[in-house]
Amino acid sequence: MRLVVLGLSLSSSWGNGHATTYRALLRAFAARGHAVTFLERDVPWYAGKHRDLPDPDFCRLVLYPDLASLEDWRAAIATADAVIVGSYVPDGVAVGRMVQEAARGVTAFYDIDTPVTLAKLERGDEEYLSVDLIPGYDLYLSFTGGPTLDRLEREYRAPAARALYCSVDPDAYRPMDVPHRWDLSYLGTYSPDRQPTLERLLIEPARRAPDLRFCVAGPQYPADIAWPPNVDRFHHVSPNDHPEFYASSRFALNVTRSDMIRAGHSPSVRLFEAGACATPVISDRWAGLADMFVPDEGEAAGEIILADEPDRVLRALRETSEERRRAMADAARRRVLSAHTAAHRAAELEAHLLDARERRSAARAVVAEMAS
Repeated sequence: MRLVVLGLSLSSSWGNGHATTYRALLRAFAARGHAVTFLERDVPWYAGKHRDLPDPDFCRLVLYPDLASLEDWRAAIATADAVIVGSYVPDGVAVGRMVQEAARGVTAFYDIDTPVTLAKLERGDEEYLSVDLIPGYDLYLSFTGGPTLDRLEREYRAPAARALYCSVDPDAYRPMDVPHRWDLSYLGTYSPDRQPTLERLLIEPARRAPDLRFCVAGPQYPADIAWPPNVDRFHHVSPNDHPEFYASSRFALNVTRSDMIRAGHSPSVRLFEAGACATPVISDRWAGLADMFVPDEGEAAGEIILADEPDRVLRALRETSEERRRAMADAARRRVLSAHTAAHRAAELEAHLLDARERRSAARAVVAEMAS
């Protein structure tokens, strides 16, 4: 299969979670024998030292300077077996129109931000997707599963909405035997709607427990945040250094954006990356999470700790024995390796694209029969 992807970024992981998601998925997709071309808008904030994968070995990466220059790739888009447009692509509506006009193969929208996208559409904000474009895509691949898929088909007239969760490359994310530097760490770009949860589940526990060590890694945090002295800060951690970062923490924190909490069924890539590295996760709650990872609430060790308040976080950090923590870590890793690797997602993507192609062929056959 010849696949063309127009995504936010493959070349730079700075300040976005799309890059690691695309890298894991497309590497595994290429390993299934497919040819992939990734078209990425060349923007200054992902250039220079922030471009940490300028020459991927699993696909062809093309940096195009502006919307007009995308016309140079119209033939590749037209002849591809499938074309995927991702969320947050600059000029995404215009890109989507061009793809739907030119492509002769399957067209899909891959939304790595589904609840945010739908909230924007409800406000009339069509930054990268418009309501009228959705029915024109053969397939809506969604970061979010559950009831949102029915809503996409019912309210937005998506011909087929399918969950395609984030995943992890287990060859890149593995356990490491390094000393623990922190009791709890968080890896993520600043977001205003995540910050209250970060305050509640990491910053406040740090204030109450000066003897414990914490870390927050990620860019764009405001300068006026009052970090307790026992919270280390890093402005960026390269994906190559993620495994060591997770391994250096007794626990990793997962914090979910408010739109995604309301929608539920929106697992962050952090859950899979930390799990693959055998670092147990403390997470906020949302519908569907307990269906993916077994909460640590019984006599036997579970796969994840769910927390609402600082006291629950501190109990986990202070009262979880090392034996139980290791049992949780092993259980979480087994869960990830059994269902949430990039190989699993690549197989799902292939199946979704082939199903969409069959539906297109069937629909065209019906039209041809009616015309005759």
